[in-house]
Amino acid sequence: MSRAGRPRWWLVLCLAVCVEAASAALPIQIDADGLTSGQLQATQQLLDEAQHLLPPAWTQALDSRITLAWEQLPARVQGHAALRRLSLSRALLDQWMAQPAVREADAMSPAHRAALTALIHELAHFYDRTGPRLLSRDPRLLDLAGWQVAPLRLGLRRGRNDFRDRSPDSYELTNSKEFVAVNLEYFVLDPDYACRRPALHRFFSAHFQWTPPEHACAPRLPYLQAEQDEPAILELDPARVYEVDYLLAEGNRQPMSRWGHSMLRLVICAPERKPGPDCRLDLRYHRVLSFRAFVDDVQISNWRGLTGSYPSRLFLLPLNQVIDEYTKVELRGLRSVPLRLSPDEIADLLSRAAQLHWSYDGHYYFLGNNCAVETFKLLHDGVPRLADERLGSITPNALLRRLRRAGVADVSVLQNEAEALRLGYRFAAADAQYQSMYDIASQALGLPHRRVSAWLDMPPDSRAPWLEQADLRTGAALLLLEEAALRRQELAAYDELKRRLLGAKRAAADDAPDRQFIRELLESSNFLSRPATLLSAGGYGLPSTEELQSVAAQADQRVTRLLHEGAALRLQARQWLPARQREALEQTQANIAALIERMRTLNREQGGLLLQ
Repeated sequence: MSRAGRPRWWLVLCLAVCVEAASAALPIQIDADGLTSGQLQATQQLLDEAQHLLPPAWTQALDSRITLAWEQLPARVQGHAALRRLSLSRALLDQWMAQPAVREADAMSPAHRAALTALIHELAHFYDRTGPRLLSRDPRLLDLAGWQVAPLRLGLRRGRNDFRDRSPDSYELTNSKEFVAVNLEYFVLDPDYACRRPALHRFFSAHFQWTPPEHACAPRLPYLQAEQDEPAILELDPARVYEVDYLLAEGNRQPMSRWGHSMLRLVICAPERKPGPDCRLDLRYHRVLSFRAFVDDVQISNWRGLTGSYPSRLFLLPLNQVIDEYTKVELRGLRSVPLRLSPDEIADLLSRAAQLHWSYDGHYYFLGNNCAVETFKLLHDGVPRLADERLGSITPNALLRRLRRAGVADVSVLQNEAEALRLGYRFAAADAQYQSMYDIASQALGLPHRRVSAWLDMPPDSRAPWLEQADLRTGAALLLLEEAALRRQELAAYDELKRRLLGAKRAAADDAPDRQFIRELLESSNFLSRPATLLSAGGYGLPSTEELQSVAAQADQRVTRLLHEGAALRLQARQWLPARQREALEQTQANIAALIERMRTLNREQGGLLLQ
């Protein structure tokens, strides 16, 4: 070695010693092979920066035998954590050195952040292996992450993570180890993480007993809704939710509906009311969390439901809409059973529900991932106390029984039928009302059946002659029944369109236009169950205030169009129905129009103003 070369190697040796001493708090040794003094200094700056950002418990738990090396890694690979060797892409070092170092997260250059992110990601893997417990196997973290428990085998978890929307990095869905590493990056580096993924932020803060710098979060949780004269974005304050009910739609004779349907009812107080029992009177403000395949679709195909071909997503619906569709269209009663949850547990549950609303894109399976399973998982993951209860069930009625046995559901409110109806713990199916209306008309006209169900099953043109004989009283009763018949036929028509879309592909060329139109019809409301489609790429988790402001107008326009054009779309869609079904719809509408005109005529003849 020449004399001229000695000072340089002496400097490298001194720097290496100084590096090891300076990084004692972050016990990482640097592989100096092939590095210049400037590169060693830059590496030390990077380690110092990471130490400044990481929780003390994290740095203290790391193995002191870890060596950091800059290597030529495959394209798109930024780092790798081997047994005791932490490898980072050499390109990151070059880019880091070309940019000024700034500690403040908001002012970091892309190169600065990229190098820190890669280092923290790999250090997260080392911490996960050597820390006080394996985060990637922690049951609570797995709940929050999306590897959910199976309903009847609580020791097992689903192998697929369906929280695909609004992900900061799809790599997190690879497995739980990568989920931990990706989310620890954001926990440490992103001040908005507490607002975008609040439950995970609370988990990591409690785990490390340390909280990174964070931005203030809005107190309300955003949901997308479709309701007349209401904003499309509902910003829900958990403090305004007095109670949460288990809402059970009772079964009927349909194969896919005989077990009922599980939902959660949010008892939201009117703006002027102080939270308390009287909030149960504010039905206009109550909302329902319901897992469904399609909006306004309460029937599903048996085969497609068995094979998981439907999406399973979380809707926020007005309670009044849910009452109407089940009691008046499906002729199914509803039971609304209060759950014994504290205000903090309600807040946690609503936070989890908001995460599902914006991020979850699951698959419906009639036996393995139906509405009861999804509701169970929401309660299990959203309320830590309930994760210890054996509530798993694949049927809505069985889930209610398990909630009752666990002391969570207060079924005593259903003991007195009249009181339950009066106080809104029970909503009766409209079939009893329909039967009473039918009895009125039958006594006057001698209608051909005893049961209203048989009357509604008659072809509408066979009902028409009886309608022509109605007086004002019987006409009012028959009008209610014809409107009920029309709602049932519209539901059956919608189901028929869905079956044609989702059925086996047919080879006929003339089939393409109708399939395309039906797809557009069904997907016109798809954004309500997958609101992430309204947001541009780049964000993750719950939308920020800025993101909500940017999509509010767009969401309002789409909801308004859906509400105003939905009926017209369905009317246009009739051309794709079988002729018999289309004619039945048209005849029922003709019956309704004829009845209204007859009642107006009778009213005028009797000198009244009833239907002017």
